[in-house]
Amino acid sequence: MMIGKTAAAAALVGLALLAGGTAARADGSGSPTLDAVRARGQLVCGVSGDVAGFSLPDSKGVMQGIDADGCRAIAAAVLGDANKVKFTPVTTQNRFTALQSGEIDVLLAETTWTLGREAGLGIEFTGVNFYDGTGFLVKKAAGVNSAKQLDGATICVQPGTSTELAIADYFRAQKMKFTPIEIQDLQQIRAAFLSGRCDVYSTDSSALAAFRSTQGDKATDLVLLPELISKEPLGPSVRKGDDKWFDIVRWTGFAMLTAEEEGVDSKNIDQLVTSATNPDVRRLLGLDGDLGKQLGIDNKFAYNVIKQVGNSEEVWNRDIAPMSVPRGINQLWTKGGLMYAPPMR
Repeated sequence: MMIGKTAAAAALVGLALLAGGTAARADGSGSPTLDAVRARGQLVCGVSGDVAGFSLPDSKGVMQGIDADGCRAIAAAVLGDANKVKFTPVTTQNRFTALQSGEIDVLLAETTWTLGREAGLGIEFTGVNFYDGTGFLVKKAAGVNSAKQLDGATICVQPGTSTELAIADYFRAQKMKFTPIEIQDLQQIRAAFLSGRCDVYSTDSSALAAFRSTQGDKATDLVLLPELISKEPLGPSVRKGDDKWFDIVRWTGFAMLTAEEEGVDSKNIDQLVTSATNPDVRRLLGLDGDLGKQLGIDNKFAYNVIKQVGNSEEVWNRDIAPMSVPRGINQLWTKGGLMYAPPMR
C-alpha cells in the first residue's frame, strides 16, 4: 500500500519522538505511551465512530461496539477504569497519521492487518479482534446472486482502504471490469448506493451486514453476496518501538479470550476470586504469579478488564450478535473458530 508524503513525514516524526522516549528508558523499565496515558489519566483511542457493531454512539451519545469495548478493556487494564477513554474519530485516510504522530495511543477502527501497513507505516498490529473479508452488497432488484455477475458494475468504495486493492485484484483475476466510485464519508457512500449512483457497495462483510440491519423493513431489499474476496483480519495497532505498550494491548485481548476459554465472565468473576482452584484461572485473575507486573501494570489487570468490560463472548453478544452476524470463524478454536490465545503463564 502506498502512502502520501504527508503521512510518510508524520511517520518519521512519530518514530523519531518514540525513539527518543525509548532511548530514555534503555533499561526496559517503562513505556513512553504507558507513561503518557498514566500522566493524563486517560486513554486516547482512535475509532471510526460511525460503524454499527464496531464503534457508533448510541442514543445517549455513548460509544458502543466491539472496537469501543476494546478501547475500554485497555483503559481498564492500564488505569483500572474502563471509562477513562477518550474516543477520537478517525477516517480511513487519516487514521495511520493519527497513530504515527501520537495523536492517539492505539488505533481500533476496523483496520486490516497487512504486511504493507506493518512494514511501511511504523505501526504494528497486536492481534485480531474480528476476522472479516471484503464483500459486496447489491439491491435485490438487480437480480444478482454472485460476485461473478458484477462485470461492468459501478462500485462505491472508500479510498485509502484495503478494500480498493481487494476489488481490483478480484476483478482482474476474474477478467471483469468495474468502475470505482470513491467516496470518503461513510454516510455519503451509503446514500450514494441507496440512491443508485453505484450498483454495488463494497467494504468488510461485517460492516455491510451492519448497514443492512439498520434499514428496517427495507433490509430485505438488499442482498449480501456470498463471496468473500479477501482476508481481512481486523485488530488494534500501535506505534513500533514501544514494546511494553505493544505487550499490554496484545495481552489485554488475549486475557478476554482466555477468560471465555476458562468460563470466566463479568458475572461470576467475583465468586471465582474466592473459590478458583484452576491454576490458569488463578493466574488470569492475579491471584497467583506476577503477570501484570511483568507488563508494567497491576496484577489484577485481567480482573479489571473482565469485570468491567467482559470476556470475548460477552463483547460479541453485546455488540455483534444483535446484527444477526454469525460468529463463524470468530469462535474460539475449541469451537471450530480461529480465536486462540497463547498460555497466560
